[in-house]
Amino acid sequence: MSEHATELSDRPTSLNLRVLWRLAGFARPHLGRMIAAVAALVAGSGAVLAFGAVLRVVIDRGLSAGDPDALNQGLWLLLTVVGVMAVAVALRLYLVTWIGERVVANLRRAVFERVLRLDPGFFEITRTGEVISRLTTDTSLVQVVVGSTLAIAVRNALLFAGGLAMMAVTSPKLTLWVMLGVPLVFIPIWILGRHVRRLSRETQDRVADIGAYIDEALYGIRTVQAFCHEAVDAVRYGRQVERAFDAAIRRTRVSALLSAVVMLLVFTAISLVLWTGGHDVLQGYMTNGQLAAFVFYAVLVAGSVGALSEVIGELLRAAGAAERLMELLDTEPAIAPPARPVPLPEPPEGRVALCDVVFRYPSRPEPPALAGVSLDLAPGEKVALVGPSGAGKSTVMQLLLRFYDPETGGIRFDGVDLRQADPAALRRRIALVPQDAVIFGADAWENIAFGMEGVDRAHIRRAADAAHASEFLDRLPGGFDSHLGERGVRLSGGQRQRIAIARAILRDPALLLLDEATSALDAESERLVQEALERLMEGRTTLIIAHRLATVRKADRIVVMDQGRIVACGTHEELVAQGGLYARLAALQFRDAGGGEGPQVRTSRTSAPLT
Repeated sequence: MSEHATELSDRPTSLNLRVLWRLAGFARPHLGRMIAAVAALVAGSGAVLAFGAVLRVVIDRGLSAGDPDALNQGLWLLLTVVGVMAVAVALRLYLVTWIGERVVANLRRAVFERVLRLDPGFFEITRTGEVISRLTTDTSLVQVVVGSTLAIAVRNALLFAGGLAMMAVTSPKLTLWVMLGVPLVFIPIWILGRHVRRLSRETQDRVADIGAYIDEALYGIRTVQAFCHEAVDAVRYGRQVERAFDAAIRRTRVSALLSAVVMLLVFTAISLVLWTGGHDVLQGYMTNGQLAAFVFYAVLVAGSVGALSEVIGELLRAAGAAERLMELLDTEPAIAPPARPVPLPEPPEGRVALCDVVFRYPSRPEPPALAGVSLDLAPGEKVALVGPSGAGKSTVMQLLLRFYDPETGGIRFDGVDLRQADPAALRRRIALVPQDAVIFGADAWENIAFGMEGVDRAHIRRAADAAHASEFLDRLPGGFDSHLGERGVRLSGGQRQRIAIARAILRDPALLLLDEATSALDAESERLVQEALERLMEGRTTLIIAHRLATVRKADRIVVMDQGRIVACGTHEELVAQGGLYARLAALQFRDAGGGEGPQVRTSRTSAPLT
């Protein structure tokens, strides 16, 4: 059973940038480009540092000494340094951007592949919009940082370290004064940076809330408009936007304060150092060139510290985004293949056995969805599950597909416990026709062959013919090549259902699961599809859920469920003769249909409707 105590956004977070190091694993296959980027970064930073040394030569040997040759030599040195700097910057920008895009592309693929393997229980307590936000907004933020901000941070760190070293060479005394002021700069970076980190995470969570609300509103846009709910949704969406805005402003306020404090402290320290250095020049302890070079390095160090104070906020935001992505990447699915799966027997039989199964949904543990259910399906047997809403019928199907594992008891398929089998191998032997057929944004060929790689079009068309889907697909402008629209918006409910039935026919399963398979069809379409389903059910195990009892009367057995338990089992005639829940439901339906068939059974006004 899947157990996720809280949503991902509620998990504890660290207060450092170590999570960014995990991104290096996605760049490791491109080590050559990384080395080249680092080399360009070092060369560019070295050229900037060399500029100060050349400046000292120009002033002391050229201007102060009045030597034209030294001045000319200094000019050529400056041009050489500038040339190296330009080439290094160009290479760095290209390589770092390439690496950033590649890292994020690999990260997106890895996270999406993990999300696809997470169990349905995970999505019961985690909003889809939250996951979408992490795959889009968070990855975009990581891309910006990896492809730009991180290189800027490293460059300025190199300039800071190199500048300090050159300052020490130029004037140890003044460098000592500068070093005494460094702690005063980094203390506010550390204190305020922690607040930026926390507020950055909060900002990303509020953006995720916006994405979740958009996803929900647009998914149900027809319902929203049918109930004139546009104004209410607009107001609620506005509140979500304002919450995100407030979180972003709080983060920006702290970031701005951090930058202001750092710049004030840095340039105050430089002013004091310049005052001290000026007196040393007047007293002959330093040359003009030394002071100019020292000022250049001091400004370089100050600028580096200021840049670091600005990008630290971006790095912290990226760390928050990367952390959210790594949480998804580290989430283990509750349903996973065992280390040594037991192979299912060949050829498949479709034998099913549930033994005293107890199950609770992660999002609603009480009451149990199934409470001690035992049920056997022989190969080729057709069994119908009926009962009121919430009786546990669909839960049985979800456990057979191993979307969940039972809390206690066991389920066997062809004699193999589902926990010991590979879920993919199990699901390849099962076909599901759900009540609400899912159509993907692709053409009819791909939709019918969904999950069946390498199937030729002749087989796909035969499956569509058997499901009576060809008749409407051929009428589309592009025939089977027509794009069916997002979630099948170009199709009616009955047409979507026939696409789902064609999928099941093409799969040729050992176990067929029909969950209200004909509920969305009109009378004529239902007749045609029912004929196709009857041919499909021949010779294979079939489990049927239907709210219309007329569609399950031909089943070999009818199992009546109520409140997670099996309360009766038998044929239609046997169950009607027994009385009880099934007899009441049958009397209600057949009486409402005109009273022309079925027994005349006195019913209670409180009888539950069948779903």
